[in-house]
Amino acid sequence: MAFLPTLENGFLAWDDATNFLKNPHYRGLGWQQLRWMFTTFLLGPYQPLSWVTLGLDYLIWGMNPFGYHLTNVILHAANALVFYFLARRLLSIALAASREELSLQIGASLAALLFALHPLRVESVAWVTERRDVLSGLFFLLAIRCYLNMAQAATASAYKKWLSVTLMLYVLSLLSKATAVTLPVVLLVLDVYPLKRIEGAIRGWFDGTTRKVWLEKIPFVLLAALAGWVALLGQYDVAAARSLAQTGVAQRMAQAAYGLLFYLRKTLAPIGMSPLYQLPEKFDPLDWPYLASAIAVIGITVTLIVLRRRWPAGLALWISYVALIAPVSGIVQVGPQLVADRYSYLSCLGWALLAGGGVVYLQSYGRTKGRIFAGATAATAVFVIGALFFLTWKQTQVWHDEETLWNHAVSLDPGSSFARSQLGDALAARGAFDEAISRYRSALSIRPGYGHARNNLGAALIAQGRFEEAVEQYRQALRYEPEAADIHFNLATALARLNRHDEAIAEFRKTLEIDSEAADAHYNLAQILDRRGEFDGAMDHYLRAARGNPANAGAYLGVGVILANRGQLDTAIEYFRRALGVRPQFPEAHESLARALALQGKTAEAMRHYQEARRNLNSAQ
Repeated sequence: MAFLPTLENGFLAWDDATNFLKNPHYRGLGWQQLRWMFTTFLLGPYQPLSWVTLGLDYLIWGMNPFGYHLTNVILHAANALVFYFLARRLLSIALAASREELSLQIGASLAALLFALHPLRVESVAWVTERRDVLSGLFFLLAIRCYLNMAQAATASAYKKWLSVTLMLYVLSLLSKATAVTLPVVLLVLDVYPLKRIEGAIRGWFDGTTRKVWLEKIPFVLLAALAGWVALLGQYDVAAARSLAQTGVAQRMAQAAYGLLFYLRKTLAPIGMSPLYQLPEKFDPLDWPYLASAIAVIGITVTLIVLRRRWPAGLALWISYVALIAPVSGIVQVGPQLVADRYSYLSCLGWALLAGGGVVYLQSYGRTKGRIFAGATAATAVFVIGALFFLTWKQTQVWHDEETLWNHAVSLDPGSSFARSQLGDALAARGAFDEAISRYRSALSIRPGYGHARNNLGAALIAQGRFEEAVEQYRQALRYEPEAADIHFNLATALARLNRHDEAIAEFRKTLEIDSEAADAHYNLAQILDRRGEFDGAMDHYLRAARGNPANAGAYLGVGVILANRGQLDTAIEYFRRALGVRPQFPEAHESLARALALQGKTAEAMRHYQEARRNLNSAQ
């Protein structure tokens, strides 16, 4: 129920637009779509199995966001259910108690509810782009559950069966999102506690009795290494990962320490949740928030090591927490965020489990203290669950649309240039260009070199007919980001609107130097060359535009007109028909096809297309 408001939410311009609204490749489960899903690094992540589920959503729901959000909610609910059974099993092993005991069932139920209803989960569930979190999480939890069966198998055949199933589920988790790479570490932690498959002093961990435990991890480690390598390829393929020159080693370590404390703090006090906690422009690892976080992390680690014999669960949970956060901690920095709520989806499972175990302990303790103590414990648990339910229900509404989302983010962090720029995008999308321009300028006052804000400021100025001002913004943006193909393209488009065609051609060619597959750049360049009578060049770019975007009816029309003017009527007619196949109500294509047919003496068919051209023109007016 807490996530029901998400069913009224739409797609967001923040990544959802690129992933779904502007992306025809995922729409379906045919061979062409599946090949794309298993080979793409769109926006960086390699997540073919997540794409498969999204393709299935498209087959069922089309482009209705309701269905995509419903799938996310269902997957999250499934994760809560699986986590209940996993928590029950782990608590049973750790406490040497029967899984049928009521106290264990209550403890596992509380752990599952704390996980499922916590506001930190909202970003992963309410944002369609983060389907990968909930899907990867499902297979991750199932893999751990099957691993427990494997570890406690009574026969060799059962052991092999559950090992195979665990490996298969791990592969599925990695194909959904690569952050599951640290599962082998989590499994080793479980082997030490609570499974106790590895016991005694560390120097004895590699003797003959435990060698099998280490050897069985080899396929997991190999899969993790492969998935990690592919994930890095994807991030560097789209230039999303920051270099060491941009973010140094000390900064990365400070960011990782800050994140470890941040998610723990937000788990205990889940207020002020934002879609973006922006990485500071000037990141000094010696600033007090980062220095204090590092000291706290070291202190917690040392304390838990000292207490490992009296409280092994504490160290086991902490190591698992650190391992699960590691891939998204900033050690490999991707994107503008310092931390992100979605990174807690798997990493904070341990704290929910710890709370469930605490309730089991308090229940047994309460038996000696009487009903008042037991009632107080139950009332506290109910209050916490109720508070989390309310906070999550409110937070899901923040994700309703872009303007609501980024107004919320700016209210939490007025100094975030990213949030201000994104709010500008939301305002521009509904035509509020004066407000959008104000937001872009405020973002640029904080960060003058922010290419995205300057680029979109230029687009807002163009929407108001202020082409010269837009050109100036694009040129300033290129001083900071000279290899940004989209900025070169937008500058070229603005120059073309000002009839500065030589400059526009140069910018379109620069766009294509950076991104040779930019279909819109090929098409716009072809149109200019066509008007200048450079038909060979225009033909080449029309064809490349059509290859890059088969839905571009104008590119087929352009090729057909050039061919018709050269007397190649049969081929020209084929291209006119292709244009109409993509866009049936295309008056220029109907008219050009009619002329070609008339020249071939096919008068009746030509007349039909003339009439269709006039009908389409009239309806357009």
